[in-house]
Formats: sequence, structure tokens, C-alpha cells
Amino acid sequence: MKKRAASGGFRNRALWRLLTAAALAASLAPLAAAAGRESGNCDPEKDMPPKLRAIVDDDTLEVLRAIDCLSPYEVPKLPLRQDHNYARTPEDLEPYGGIRPYKEHFLLQIEYTGPGRAIPEPEHVDSVKIGFIGPIMSTVSVATGGKSHEEPLGIKMLQGARLAIEEANARGGYFRRNIPFELVVHNDNGLWGASGNEIIKMAYDEKVWAILGTIDGANSHIAIRVALKAEIPMINSGDTDPTFVETNIPWVARVISDDRQQAYLLVDYMIRKMNYKRIGIMRASNRYGRFGVREVKDSCRRLGRPIILEMAYKLGQSDYSLQLERLKSENLDAIVHWGDAEDAATILKQMRAMGMNQPFLCSDRAVSDRFVKAVGPELAEGVICAYPWNPDRKDPKLERFREAFRKRFNEEPETYAAHAYDGMNLLIWAVQVAGLNRAKIRDMIAYRRKPWPGVTGDIPFSAALDDLGEVFLARFEHGRWHYYSRDDLGIPRGYIPPRDRTSRASE
Repeated sequence: MKKRAASGGFRNRALWRLLTAAALAASLAPLAAAAGRESGNCDPEKDMPPKLRAIVDDDTLEVLRAIDCLSPYEVPKLPLRQDHNYARTPEDLEPYGGIRPYKEHFLLQIEYTGPGRAIPEPEHVDSVKIGFIGPIMSTVSVATGGKSHEEPLGIKMLQGARLAIEEANARGGYFRRNIPFELVVHNDNGLWGASGNEIIKMAYDEKVWAILGTIDGANSHIAIRVALKAEIPMINSGDTDPTFVETNIPWVARVISDDRQQAYLLVDYMIRKMNYKRIGIMRASNRYGRFGVREVKDSCRRLGRPIILEMAYKLGQSDYSLQLERLKSENLDAIVHWGDAEDAATILKQMRAMGMNQPFLCSDRAVSDRFVKAVGPELAEGVICAYPWNPDRKDPKLERFREAFRKRFNEEPETYAAHAYDGMNLLIWAVQVAGLNRAKIRDMIAYRRKPWPGVTGDIPFSAALDDLGEVFLARFEHGRWHYYSRDDLGIPRGYIPPRDRTSRASE
């Protein structure tokens, strides 16, 4: 009876011994892994293909050494990013500026402490699949207010991602196995929840290793929450919603500067430089418009120039006279628009027809050929937009990208194509270096120390893995868009404290 109890009631002694041995092996796995590292058995450079070694610098090699040969119960001992200021916010634009908080969020990088790094690569793989989700096919839905509207942006994003995949395959594909990368494309149809279903298909049915997408702010929020549950890395190259990274999901990064950064520059131009006193807002009645102007409104209020009037409109409407008449009655110094290029064009034409000659300042979506064609060069003259990068920058990488894009698609690339190209190349690099392991792919992005050298410029990540690169103002002059930095236009900015408010007294 005692022997039977000791064996848990198993009659098959061989099975009991097998299970006991497995449990013992699992408990000793961390020690074995540590012993392997100490003895030098886990060398990431061993048998590394020459092409792969060429893209692995010393910092990357250090990350590889930390994440290779970990047991399922270990977490890499790597320093987390620590910011001393959130989103480079000037002191006079900080919320609740007169209060010292107990704690500030988004300053320390979120660590992934779960399992996954010990999972070996699958034995049989014909291609390395990377997912894409974006609005590429038109849909109509009552839930989204009618016809979808972001397909021109999503198609450009897909083109940039596709070009990056094709160039990677031309260089030899996945270096460790000499197999091609494969782009798995899914449409984001604009319905809440539908984007989550697409992430599930990619993660479990199609077994992609990472995902690029999407544009719509609401759908992006749903998608990354599903990515969190599926534990799959996701890069965003098109959603500028400032709250996107504030979800604190460790599987997510963004390679485009958000509306917070662009709003700070736009407000500094309007108030600190131009001294506009009466500012009005015209925005789309969707998440992009609502969240896009939030930092404009908050910043203007904190600088003592609260927005006089904010008017929302339904996407795609043809008559804006109701909104414009009310804005006209307020005798404004400037009008800010946040919405799509087509709506911006119609609003500007109707403004000028009503005799409203105020400066017209827009979000980055107005910087497009569609806007200029719709209003004509004369009306477009002098329009100013916030913009996440400088396409006029002299950079051999950017010129090579433009030439390759023209050759492949017979048209000029724009911002969504360029940022998707950068995001996909970052994913390809992470897969090449980390191998076919989702947790390690995530680690390579999260622990990367140097800015990613993109065609849109260097992409430095914040602690929240947001793009903190420089933003610009685009101004339409003499038949084309010109791009200006803060220094180019002599735009002042508020003092940016070097420490978070809870630690500022020790500075």
C-alpha cells in the first residue's frame, strides 16, 4: 500500500519513472541552460551565415547572447528603456502641471516575462510568413458610417511592405535556411472586431511570425489586444493615434511619429511663433479626427489660448456650410483641420468661396496629390500641414527606395508606402537575427539600442516603443510641398525638463 501511494497509484512503474524523470528534467532546465552559457555552448555566432553576420552588430550580438539558450522559465537580463520625459512634452504643456504625481506612466519599458524563447525553430518550413493587415478593399457598413475611406492609404502601405519583402528575397531570403519570405495579406474592413479575427487567422491558421498594420485607430487597438493574447510581434506604420502605445502591450512598436508630436509642433508654430489668438477646429467625426485634435486643444488651453470653436462633420459629406458659417462668425485667426485629404479639399474650397481667408492648417493626410488636384495649386498655396518626416531629405537610402518603388509600381511613393517599407524591413531584420521564434523576434525589436535607419529617417524608440523621430511642417509653395524643421522656421518650443515630475526635485 505504501509503495502504491508513493507512486501516486500508478500500476505501471515504467510510466511513473518516466513522468518523474520528465519533471526532474524540467526543474533542472534553468541550471542546464545557465551551465551551457557558462561553458560557451550557447554561442550565437557559431554557424552563423556570412550574410547574417553582416547585419549583426555588437549590440545585437549582446542581445542574442542574452536570449539564446534560455529555459522556458527564464527572462533575459537586459536593461529596459527608461525615459525621463514622456513624448518630449514641454513643461508648460504637461497635464496637471501644478501637481506633483505619485507615479508617471510610460517612462519605463514594459518587459515581457512570459515563456516562448525556448521554443525551437520548426523543422519543416517552406517560407517565412509575415502578415499584413490594412484597408485595401472598399467596404460599406452601417457600423462604420457608410463607405470605407482609407483604401488609398492602405494600398500604398501594402506596396511599401511588398517591395521590402521582394528585396529581401532578392538578397537571399531567410539566411539561416535559404528560403523565401512570404507576405500574407489581409484586408482591414473597418469593423470593430473584424481586425481581431484577421489577427487570429494569421497567428494560428497561417502561422505568420510577425505582423505589419494597420491604419484605423479603433481597429489598431483591437488588433494589438489580440496580438497580445496570441503573443505575436506587431509593427504599426500607419496609425498616428497617440494612445496606441499607451496600451502598454510589450509585443507592439510603431515606426511613424504620432499626432501628439505633430500637434506640439503645429501649436508651437501657431502660438509661440505666429501669435494666433483665436483658433478654430474643423475635424472628422471619427477616432482619427477626435484623437488627432486632442493634443491641439489641450496644448492651446495650457498656453492660455483655448480653442474658440470645434466643429465636427460626417466623413464624405458635400456641404459644410453649417460648420463653416459658425466658424466664420467667430472672427478666427486660423483654422485647423484634422481629417482625410478629400474632405480637407472640399472644406478649403467652400471656405474661400465664403470669403474666409484665414490660414488653413491640416493634419498630415492633406499632404497628397489628391488634395492638390482637388483644390488646385492656387488654393493650395500657403496651406500648412504637420508631417512625420522630411521627404526632401538627402539620403542615399531614400533615393534607392524611390527608384525601386517607381520601377516596381510605376508611381511615386508617399508617406504610407515609405513608413510601411521601414516597418517591414525592421521586421525582416528581427526575423533574420532572432530566428523563427516569436518571442525572440519581439526581443530584437524591443531591446534594439540604436535608432532604426529607415528611409523616412532614423527611428529612435521611446520606452513605450513609439517613434520619437523629428517631425516637420509641410507648406505648399510654388506648385509643390516643401518641408521645414522647427529650426528652419525658427519655431520656439517650451522647456523640456530632463526628469520626470516625481524625480524632478532631485535634479
